[in-house]
Amino acid sequence: MKSQLRQLIISRFLETIREPEVLFWGMVFPVLISIGLGLAFMQKSESKFNIMLVESRQTELDSLLAVYGEKSEKNGQTVMTWLVSDEILGNTRFTFVRNSWDDAIIALKRGEAAVIVTDSLSQLHYHFDPRNAEAELAYMKLSDLLQSPSNERATQQQLSPLTLKGVRYIDFFVPGLIAFGLMSSLLWGISYTIIECRSQKLLRRMIATPMKKSNFLIAIIFVRLVMNVVEGLIIFFFAWLLFDIRIQGSLGALAMLFVAGNVAFAGVAVLISTRTSKTEAGSGLINAVQMPMMILSGIFFSYHNFPEWSIGAIKLLPLTALADGMRSIFNESAGWMEIVTPTIALSALGIICFTVGTKVFKWQ
Repeated sequence: MKSQLRQLIISRFLETIREPEVLFWGMVFPVLISIGLGLAFMQKSESKFNIMLVESRQTELDSLLAVYGEKSEKNGQTVMTWLVSDEILGNTRFTFVRNSWDDAIIALKRGEAAVIVTDSLSQLHYHFDPRNAEAELAYMKLSDLLQSPSNERATQQQLSPLTLKGVRYIDFFVPGLIAFGLMSSLLWGISYTIIECRSQKLLRRMIATPMKKSNFLIAIIFVRLVMNVVEGLIIFFFAWLLFDIRIQGSLGALAMLFVAGNVAFAGVAVLISTRTSKTEAGSGLINAVQMPMMILSGIFFSYHNFPEWSIGAIKLLPLTALADGMRSIFNESAGWMEIVTPTIALSALGIICFTVGTKVFKWQ
């Protein structure tokens, strides 16, 4: 009996290590992720905060920026950057952009800014969502800086919390959560299902029947689409019930964008599962596609916190396009014209991936 058990263990071990992709996705890839995240978070920290200035006259803040700020141009706008050095807690970089009130509100809704600073009766007013931890930290750091002993002419300051719908963190988070749930449901619900069927030799049995191959894939995609509608409605219902989340834009545009997102990630899911027959390798592939977008696409926090050189590449990610489009409909009253570009891009991505995937699909 002991010899039998030993032989079974050895055979299973050899069967496992025989597949290089299993070893890579199961062992090497997690190590690479941990090293990358470790290097990113173990570096000397530098807090970055984007501030919108809506001023009617010169303030003490403008005088300080003239001394400590560094002027630059960004997208046709003048940007002032104030770097505050701190060897113990890390540096803090404030980026100030002058704008109108309406444009500043939109910047807050999109996560492009944390705080709006206005002036009234010789006082600086700070406007932000008090439930947003990042905005509160930005306010505290900037307020303390302006009231520091080194500032001889400290300006009077007043806090003016913003509770407008669309500006709150929960308004930013819920559309992104729905978009992320859509992607995750399709990648795991389609890719993993197909890979598991292939590993169990079910695909080989199914194509021996009169079944049309494309119908098998379409059926899986349709089921996930229906499930995503149900899951999205559940998330929205509880967000509306608990936090009074509202859809300010076009429901038709939202439905069209939602369908385009399903098309995009369904195509990606089919492409992922075209050749893999090991569930371990399939899980690795799914995570390799999902995890970078989950981190970079601004689901839990704004992607404007990343370095400026990376923003353009992040906006090309399909999850970024879907989340940004849904936020614009939820919070900025966007309609059909505003979501034409992401809808076409997502649909084209899905169609291309699905076409390529079906051409090289492994049924055996």
